[in-house]
Amino acid sequence: MEVISMARTTPRPSPTHTQTLQTIVRQCPCCGEPMWAAYHNYRTITTLEAIVRLTLQIRRCLNPACPQVRKPYRPEAEGRLVLPQHEFGLDVLTFIGTQRYAHHHSVPTIHQALVARGLAVAPRTVTNLLERYDALVALSLQDTARLQRLTQPQGRVILALDGLQPDVGQEILWILRDCLSGEVLLARSLLSATHTDLAVLIRAVTQALDVPMAGVISEGQRSMRRAVAHALPGVPHHLCHFHDLQEAAKPISEADRHAKKVLKKHVRGVRPLARAVEGRTDPEAEVIRGYCSAVRSALTDDGRPPLAAAGLQLHNRLTAIAQSLERVEKRGPCPRR
Repeated sequence: MEVISMARTTPRPSPTHTQTLQTIVRQCPCCGEPMWAAYHNYRTITTLEAIVRLTLQIRRCLNPACPQVRKPYRPEAEGRLVLPQHEFGLDVLTFIGTQRYAHHHSVPTIHQALVARGLAVAPRTVTNLLERYDALVALSLQDTARLQRLTQPQGRVILALDGLQPDVGQEILWILRDCLSGEVLLARSLLSATHTDLAVLIRAVTQALDVPMAGVISEGQRSMRRAVAHALPGVPHHLCHFHDLQEAAKPISEADRHAKKVLKKHVRGVRPLARAVEGRTDPEAEVIRGYCSAVRSALTDDGRPPLAAAGLQLHNRLTAIAQSLERVEKRGPCPRR
């Protein structure tokens, strides 16, 4: 696994925690002779919780007849924290992968999330760590024995086929997942999405498993339908319920989006009101700033159609703000300090 290193433009943050790791195995795994503590190594890693200064006890076998003579044996727990020659822990790597593929966030958004958690990380580093995550996922999916062990208890597989393209213009990451066990069976990036390419992925999964395919769930794209028909003839193919609902709700979503645009036109005067009370500290100014902030928050809080209508949500929030203003008006003006 190639590691790309780049020159730092800012000093590395100081460690906030220290930890010493020792080897669990004291006898050489090859010859059984005792391994002696030879020296200590030091490395600093950044996790989601802290910047840790690790002290690593390195042992060596001194048996001249051993094939592993004088070769370093590092603490086993080191591999649970960080990859070799990396300065960010595995928890950071997992966080980046989850944000990318589970929440469909872009690299700049992931970078902002890491910075918000207090990590000193560059956007290019996020890209490099995402590549390491993809390599680890691909490596784990090559273990067919593991996949067979996970899918055998159900006796069958219901295959979910989905393509993910977080950034327009880039390769599409195709993910084939078992709906019963929840395990990802194959993940591969393709430049195209023809039915021939997708059929190759489906056949690769079928050949790696010992259990039959009981069904397939995917979007309704023509390429996906043809791929399933070619690779799994006779296997039931159902469309994803979410995409069905999304297609059915398109007219409602369009009307909701238009309603949101109309509502926004009625609250465009919020910014001048906020500027008018800049520098004031009296109670009236604080109340005005609070309501302006509530309106701005309502405008930027988008829903996710079709289950969360953004226009309807904006209407409800603006109605609540208007009702609150009416109650304030009935109580009268704020007392001046």
